Amino acid sequence: MGHAGAVLLRRCADRTGLTDALAKVLPSSTVAGWRDRAAVLVQLAVAIVLGAASLPEAEQLQLHHRPLFGSAASDSTARRMLAALDEASLAGIAKVRARVRRHVWSLLHLRPGGFPWLTVTGKRLTGWIVIDLDATVITAASKKAGAAVTFKKTFGFHPLAAWCANTTESLSMLLRPGNAGANTVADHIAVLSEALAQIPGSSAAKILVRVDGAGVTHGLLEHLEALNTTRRTVRYTVGWKITDADEQAIAKLPESTWETSLTQDGSLQEGYFAAELTGLNTREGWPEKVRLIVRRVRPSRRHLKKLTAFEQKTGWRYCITATNIRHMRGIAGSGHSQFLDVLHRSHAGVEDRVRTNKAMGLDNLPSADWAVNRGWMLAANLASDLDAWVRLLALHDFDGLSGAAPDTMRFRLYHLPARLADHARRRW
Repeated sequence: MGHAGAVLLRRCADRTGLTDALAKVLPSSTVAGWRDRAAVLVQLAVAIVLGAASLPEAEQLQLHHRPLFGSAASDSTARRMLAALDEASLAGIAKVRARVRRHVWSLLHLRPGGFPWLTVTGKRLTGWIVIDLDATVITAASKKAGAAVTFKKTFGFHPLAAWCANTTESLSMLLRPGNAGANTVADHIAVLSEALAQIPGSSAAKILVRVDGAGVTHGLLEHLEALNTTRRTVRYTVGWKITDADEQAIAKLPESTWETSLTQDGSLQEGYFAAELTGLNTREGWPEKVRLIVRRVRPSRRHLKKLTAFEQKTGWRYCITATNIRHMRGIAGSGHSQFLDVLHRSHAGVEDRVRTNKAMGLDNLPSADWAVNRGWMLAANLASDLDAWVRLLALHDFDGLSGAAPDTMRFRLYHLPARLADHARRRW
């Protein structure tokens, strides 16, 4: 009774076609006692949304759901199901997710308010699908396959993922060892390719890709440029590692070129400034279409020890964004340095996606086996999608819940203030 809100999640999976579609690509059997693998995977995703952080916890949650969904799958059954997800199964599930996502997005276009296009500086980015790439660290308290010392001097894993900023869906995620490089080109291209495959009609869409400083590599920028076709438009903003050459270029900027930055709603942000650095930089080898937008702010106390000699001399802290945006079709003023500065800064919202995913299954990988952990990550991604679809299709900002944190959703919607109790041979 206390988890009756799970019906909403399971019905969402069933009504969108996810459960039936998974059943077509996962193993099946008519042997007595065989558990339907699609139902096991979907129920595991539901349990993760409700707060399960391990396979035994998922089993315990499902025991509460027996009057609703039938007998619970044991933790060993769920583990075998995850361990059996080989490359062919994962590819089939990816195609299923893309097909179901196309159906969900068609429903989003029909809802009041239409598809959730992003708004930056008060400008609605109609028609633009925004993909945010970011890596995170998942710590491990024991020895697990692939766990290693990370760049943060912790021990665990270093997955790389892509999210859709419009819908908050988890498009793709690559489980990597803890010592995986932050700016590995092959990993970024693989995750981006899988994310594009999840976007309905991506071959003829307007795509904006945002990456932090780990994405400023020759290979990734060249790949992004090559994605542009006569039908598809791909624009990007990436962080830029400042070198001595960049600081020399900044020093050449006249004071009159600095303009006051804007906030997300389009108002002036006093004390923050942005300027165009393109043409003054002498670094070679980058795509010709790359523009550099520099931003300066007064350093905070925690940044004082990290300032370069140039920054200490000028009294400003600088950061640079690289982009190939000259103009975004349909967006007035989208080529201005002030707009581009805010557009990239809104990439910081990806930290909310990381925090949400960690609150729904990815704070800890539950097994010592690599295949099981990879399958658990997939289940967590399905959980993220289910949670996003419920928010977008069923709530539509009802009572402020569409943007609520996972714990708030659990206590106000998915979990109900009741419990099932047995006493004196009677069930209450």
